Amino acid sequence: MARKETAADAANPGRLKQIALTYKMTRRADKKIGLVLAAVGIVTFGVFLAIGFLIGHPIYLGILGFLLAFLATAIVFGRRAERAAFGQMEGQPGAAAAVLDNIGRGWTTTPAVAMNRNQDVVHRAVGKAGIVLVAEGNPNRVKSLLAAEKKRMNRIVADVPVHDIIVGTGEGQVELKKLRTTMVKLPRVLTGPQVTATNDRLRALGDLMSNMPLPKGPMPKGMKLPKGGPKMR
Repeated sequence: MARKETAADAANPGRLKQIALTYKMTRRADKKIGLVLAAVGIVTFGVFLAIGFLIGHPIYLGILGFLLAFLATAIVFGRRAERAAFGQMEGQPGAAAAVLDNIGRGWTTTPAVAMNRNQDVVHRAVGKAGIVLVAEGNPNRVKSLLAAEKKRMNRIVADVPVHDIIVGTGEGQVELKKLRTTMVKLPRVLTGPQVTATNDRLRALGDLMSNMPLPKGPMPKGMKLPKGGPKMR
């Protein structure tokens, strides 16, 4: 019992430190965060306290108001912190991959399944909605990347629906802060075993591509092994 209490006490400073860091990060992008949180807490508590005096139970309504004020402040803080985080991530390379990694259970993500020399990139997520290809970069250039990867997926897993999303703020694109919501709203057409089978097929393909053996015989003149590849024995 003592060990559990010690572990809990040790974890609390870590949580408080994390909250403090989150607040500092949010305040850089949202200068009014402190005033907003204070206003939400005071107004919520004040409303319930006033109702308590009106009905003759200020203590009970005051306690309830305090708890609800804390809850309301936490909800507002979480939303504004999330908005600030997305604002700082917007336009940064790999931002979509970070969102996909935190999309939740039921999804398997593979970052950078396709990329060009301009660092436009396509990520892949597999879930009950099927395969979702998420592209970030120049809208005109990523369309060709998406088309090629979508064609490749249709050849490998023809019985699985393939969706494509371009992250951005232009017409027909999905904003980074709405990416998770957009994917969660996709219709679920696969069962759990079908999702597992799809992931296994894609994983096996990746293993085959990465473990492809070198042809036997002398190396053609002028040909060089790629860096990080298998060594000749």
